[in-house]
Amino acid sequence: MDPMATWPARAGRIVTVTRRPGLTIQVGRNTWGKFVSTMLTVLCFEVLNIAAKILIGIPFLFWIFIYKFRTRHTSMFDVIESFLRSQNNLTPIRYSYSDIKKITRGFQEKLGQGGYGSVYKGKLRSGSAVAVKLLTKPKANGQDFINEVATIGRIHHVNVVRLIGYCAERSKRALVYDFMPNGSLEKYIFKKESPNSLNWQTKYEIAVGVARGIEYLHRGCDIQILHFDIKPHNILLDDKFTPKVSDFGLAKFYSTDKDHVTLTAARGTIGYVAPELINRSIGDVSYKADVYSFGMLLMEMVGLKRDMVENSDNSSQYFPQWIYRHLDKGKDIELGNIDDDDDDARKVQRKMTIVALWCIRMSPCDRLPMNRVVEMLESEVENLQIPSEPPQLAPIAQNEDQSWGTYSTDSISLLHNQ
Repeated sequence: MDPMATWPARAGRIVTVTRRPGLTIQVGRNTWGKFVSTMLTVLCFEVLNIAAKILIGIPFLFWIFIYKFRTRHTSMFDVIESFLRSQNNLTPIRYSYSDIKKITRGFQEKLGQGGYGSVYKGKLRSGSAVAVKLLTKPKANGQDFINEVATIGRIHHVNVVRLIGYCAERSKRALVYDFMPNGSLEKYIFKKESPNSLNWQTKYEIAVGVARGIEYLHRGCDIQILHFDIKPHNILLDDKFTPKVSDFGLAKFYSTDKDHVTLTAARGTIGYVAPELINRSIGDVSYKADVYSFGMLLMEMVGLKRDMVENSDNSSQYFPQWIYRHLDKGKDIELGNIDDDDDDARKVQRKMTIVALWCIRMSPCDRLPMNRVVEMLESEVENLQIPSEPPQLAPIAQNEDQSWGTYSTDSISLLHNQ
């Protein structure tokens, strides 16, 4: 056999391939083309296989995401619906989302914005003006919505905002309240354009009204309602400046025979939150937390802000102790916004300050219940006694921009389960 084997090539071209010494095979061009074609076929098959996996896998993953998203929200809807069905004593009206859009005329007039969502002005068929709170950021599986409806949906008090109706339609949730034409208290005590728009008599009447509203929440219902977010932003004023306690998104409900409640994390607003909510070694959490917040509200109303503390050499000390340094028996804090000859205003300011000192004592046991707070506010200032100065305490850890007297509109709710 000839050691050289030659295969005819269709194009006449010879490719020589050496297999071993002494043996050479010449392969035609068509054979090489078949090899390349086979490799390309295999490569295309692998590419198509990968592409098919991607095309099938991405929609599948997307479907899983949608399923979990809907399941989570469906669970939220089920919780809310189950709650609403269980409430036989609810008086608010249930509106559809289309009703809400009609009431607000397509959400035309926005009144405010918060961490919960937005508030819009609306009008009912009767002609009554209302405020519609549209919840866009649900908390704790819709617990904020449930808290609002469960609390003010079954109680009525002149100093608690009235819930007219609500909407719970799939992911749409809204709350319909009486419209408060004078807005919230915070704009009258913090806004520079109208720092003195409330006279001292009006401030005093607002303080008494808020105290009565909180007292009703604590002892006037068949259940104990702890608000946990008393602050100027949550005190609304009607056309006669009658105060209304509002925003029960952080509220907790307990039996009236319980002395303390169980929480797993702090809730409230920096500057108003009671110290025992931050450091549990101070004492048990109870309705006295609302008493503390009310005391800080009074401090803001009389003008005792943190900027006064920052100008002193002891700005790092516990805020009430700073006040004791400046409010001795028979000595007032000079606020600079009271006329020298206005004795009535000075009496109101001093009365509110003394009551606030009783409310913001460090230990919850030393604070007065709200019924005693109301009594003190309605007493003559000459009959009020300044509480004894508390012992020196180390300041509770806080951020540089957070202090006992600093105003903040942002509520903190670190609880995932209510």
